[in-house]
Amino acid sequence: MSIKKKKKLSPTQQEYQQFAQEREPKRPIFLNCLKAFLVGGIICTLSQALQMFFVKYLHLSQEKAANPTVAVVIIVTVLLTGLGVFDHIAQFAGAGTVIPITGFANTIASASIEHQSEGYVLGVGGNMFKLAGPVIVYGVFSAFVVSLVVISLRALGVM
Repeated sequence: MSIKKKKKLSPTQQEYQQFAQEREPKRPIFLNCLKAFLVGGIICTLSQALQMFFVKYLHLSQEKAANPTVAVVIIVTVLLTGLGVFDHIAQFAGAGTVIPITGFANTIASASIEHQSEGYVLGVGGNMFKLAGPVIVYGVFSAFVVSLVVISLRALGVM
């Protein structure tokens, strides 16, 4: 807790804060980082192997193999989320599962599963993009702004 916030607390509150800190379990930060790194690396390695499968056996170019790879990773993540397996993986790995594709697919799937009792349109459809919607809007808007900057720089002859 910051010093400024500690000054605003009453003596009883400060005493309770100290009491709570002494009893809070210590987190194994190094072990958690190692788990996240390994699980994230495994996810990326499997995705890369899948892409290489598409290149070698389906004779797709590196660029064209990216789209089916992303689609398969999203489908597998949604299925694992629906079966409840992805939650156990995420509990073990922590931030290791928040690789943009798997994290995004898990967010959409878990939000829709959570609200399925409200019906398919208002429950699943309406709540599916509640958390992911702002991410999509921010991504599209950021891409628009960056493209405007690049076009302006090219027009000025800087790039």
